[in-house]
Amino acid sequence: MAFIWEENNVLKFKRRQEIMEIYAYGSGLRVRATENVQFTGRDWALTNGSKQKAEIKVEDKKATIRNGKITAVVTEFGRITFLDADGEVLLKEYYRGSEYGSEADNDLNTIIQLRTAGRMYHNVGGDNYRVSVKFEADGKEKLYGMGQYQHPYLNLKGCHLEMMPKNTQASVPFLVSSKGYGLLWNNPGIGTCDLAMNRTEFNMDSCKEIDYWITAGDTPAEIVEAYADVAGKVPMMPDYGLGFWQCKLRYASQDELLSIAREYKRRNLPLDVIVIDFFHWVHEGDWGFDPKYWPDPKAMCEELHKMGIKVMVSVWPTVEDNSVNYQEMYESGLLVRANGGQNYAMSTQHFFDATNPQAQKFVWDKCRKNYLDMGIDLFWLDEAEPEYSIPDFDAYRMYEGSSLETGNRFSVGYAKAFYDGMKEAGNENPVSLIRSAWAGSQ
Repeated sequence: MAFIWEENNVLKFKRRQEIMEIYAYGSGLRVRATENVQFTGRDWALTNGSKQKAEIKVEDKKATIRNGKITAVVTEFGRITFLDADGEVLLKEYYRGSEYGSEADNDLNTIIQLRTAGRMYHNVGGDNYRVSVKFEADGKEKLYGMGQYQHPYLNLKGCHLEMMPKNTQASVPFLVSSKGYGLLWNNPGIGTCDLAMNRTEFNMDSCKEIDYWITAGDTPAEIVEAYADVAGKVPMMPDYGLGFWQCKLRYASQDELLSIAREYKRRNLPLDVIVIDFFHWVHEGDWGFDPKYWPDPKAMCEELHKMGIKVMVSVWPTVEDNSVNYQEMYESGLLVRANGGQNYAMSTQHFFDATNPQAQKFVWDKCRKNYLDMGIDLFWLDEAEPEYSIPDFDAYRMYEGSSLETGNRFSVGYAKAFYDGMKEAGNENPVSLIRSAWAGSQ
């Protein structure tokens, strides 16, 4: 027997091991479901919006919840259909066989074997599940978004996408549909998204619950604005950010960098930002200049500032064993660790755990002292995936959980460390260049 009821402006559902809830958030609906006894309470990317009062109606064999231009209809067996303001179907869960959960399911073994549910769970240990969420596909639908991938497709219909961070690949799992809805897969774990002709499917390797947010709008702009309202808006780019930036791989010394800047000024060429790339340090994890090649960074920055040039420096999250900071970070639990064996994650380096607030503060304090206080204006946060030498996410664990469950959150914490630090230092509009991202990084 299934149960559907309203509680504190939340539509709730329970059947067998599964619990589900739908509530109004921002101008959309948040859907969560699990076979655990309770939800985790994690907001993940949904940090800027708030719960709203919804129109909820519970009937004999179904219930509806409406917020703004989107309505969810839930059947007595838990199947969800989403409607627009005119009552047209935007998206509905994918089920095959007879009505899932009815007595007719047991009539024929064939039906049982072919049966597919919109929400499926397979326990992989403890409170974690391999989950699958399936929706009916519309062959005429066009789908956009999902982040940055190495393919030429703007319309993603027909694409298979990895939801995992890699060098040159950033998973931002927000879809905008030509049918008038936007969907955020609010789960930072490692998985896949298939936008096939026969169904739309999200699969996670290990997580504690299903979690997504969906909204409807009349234009793509309205849909994206609704997403920004709940996941955060991009700050306004300052004027210098739209100017000319000079960078190469790489300036090996302070003298070389200054010679380039001076030549720009001699030729009266505009230059707004110049970038000091990687390996300007002694050891990875020192987060500071090698005095042999960069003997006076403060004087260097002062000269560049007089020329009207801002200075950006590349930061890596890697920490070598012989770094001045390694032992303290290791003893304090500030590094990404292995579930077994050695903690090396990239060749012979470790990564600082960007999901750990204490590690965020530690790294920022070093960068403030060794860079910001020397006159550095901007930070390029490189290796932000992080770039594991072997991308076996089940091998690593972070403060927020196993990398298999939370791996896409590294880049968010990395950006947050420097955003919070720059704001605290008095910079009202921090600008960072970062190599990877997930929902909420903006």
